[in-house]
Amino acid sequence: MVLFSVRLLAIVFTALALVAPAAHLFELANKIGMSKADYFVVQGIYRGWWLAGGFLLAAFVANVGLAVATRDNAWACRMAITAAILIVANLTIFFVWTQPTNAATQNWTIQPENWEALRHQWEYSHAINAGVMFAAFVASVLAALKSA
Repeated sequence: MVLFSVRLLAIVFTALALVAPAAHLFELANKIGMSKADYFVVQGIYRGWWLAGGFLLAAFVANVGLAVATRDNAWACRMAITAAILIVANLTIFFVWTQPTNAATQNWTIQPENWEALRHQWEYSHAINAGVMFAAFVASVLAALKSA
């Protein structure tokens, strides 16, 4: 029952951690060409989304737990470790590329002269993180399935 719970939590939290970056990816094509005024209005919808970062931490912990729980199954353990590493990669991308744009724009409440470059950096870092988190989700599911 413990292994089942760990597998379930790894999948659920990794799926929840994928939701925000996937949403950013799906809105990219509609937002990347917006005017400055429209873009800054739309960016206001993300206030409070920092709470979704809690799912990344939960997903990381759950996948590390899955790696520990499946340490006798080398392939499942490697997949769980891969998921955890990809979650760390997601956080690295966020703190290296996304967060600096949030800081430069005070979370998109001020409009600096280089706003277009910042928009591209913000949008594409999120799009890349959608791919990273999807890969983490697949690795987590594979680890859970292989350990079943």
